[in-house]
Amino acid sequence: MHPYTASKIIVKWLVILLGSLLGLGVLVALLGPLLISTQSISGSYSAQEAALAQSRFITIPGTGNTDLLIHYLQHEHDTADGEPPPPLMLLHGFTFNSFTWNRVMEVLSADRSVLAYDQVPYGLSAKPLEWQGENPYSKEAALAHLWAFLDAKGIEQAVLVGNSSGATLAMEAALSAPERVSELVLINPWVYVHRPTLPDWITRLPQIRRISLWLARQLGTTDWLLVLSYHDPERIDAEHRALSTLHTPVRNWDLAWRELLVHSLSSPVTVSAQLDQISQPTRVIIGAEDRVVRPEDSLRVAAELPNARAVVLPACGHVPQEECPQAVIEVILMQDQD
Repeated sequence: MHPYTASKIIVKWLVILLGSLLGLGVLVALLGPLLISTQSISGSYSAQEAALAQSRFITIPGTGNTDLLIHYLQHEHDTADGEPPPPLMLLHGFTFNSFTWNRVMEVLSADRSVLAYDQVPYGLSAKPLEWQGENPYSKEAALAHLWAFLDAKGIEQAVLVGNSSGATLAMEAALSAPERVSELVLINPWVYVHRPTLPDWITRLPQIRRISLWLARQLGTTDWLLVLSYHDPERIDAEHRALSTLHTPVRNWDLAWRELLVHSLSSPVTVSAQLDQISQPTRVIIGAEDRVVRPEDSLRVAAELPNARAVVLPACGHVPQEECPQAVIEVILMQDQD
């Protein structure tokens, strides 16, 4: 056989082989996610059955005609000595719950009430799978839940203290109803986020929904994000490891987390465009060793807010309220004295 003819045959079969491999890869990408089971891996308990001794519940209006059960913690202040300052409303970050604040709440309640609630669908709060009207996992719904919770507690104005995406919610709240927010404390705020945003039609694909369900289960049953959020993971005690997965005995938690993740894929974080409109006195607390939000990004937030001061905490990661609670307490109390 002529060498040129042999070379053509080899090239032809290489093209066929590469085409087959590419086609197989596309087939796996299309069909592989469909092998992920949509049967919930959650427990069978209600939120009340999974509650702890400190747990409290309140019902707020949800989307459509559906009410939402909200789990929260509260340390009340004795008002016998006069009118206390506005209460502290503590807002946790992505995948965390109200117990992320349990190392700071009691001390902070020395002169005012302190509250923290599980944002939908985290912790022991509602995990809606069907709704009418506004998606309960949208930014607008999260704001509505915050105002409805404060209304249900009879709170007209509060100091909002937020960690990570909870800080983003706090800033959105200050923009939407500035008269209800007296001050802000932003802990490693999730503002300059570099993640892809997909069109709605892509997020509705069954492959995307199943991949999101798989990711929800990974986030909800492992401690890798908790470990990433600490500068020194040796500081994570057994109690906080257990509290980070408080949701797992509750029915359908994984399906609800999937709905949140799917919605987030088409919902960019846009608060950075409005930072100059936030006028409330603000303290930005920055973990110097944050591995989730770059400290430089948090410093940039503080620089762009009109009335903010930055405090950098050495040897602290993304959740200093857990890892460096005394330092966080001192900064918040320092703000009270300004």
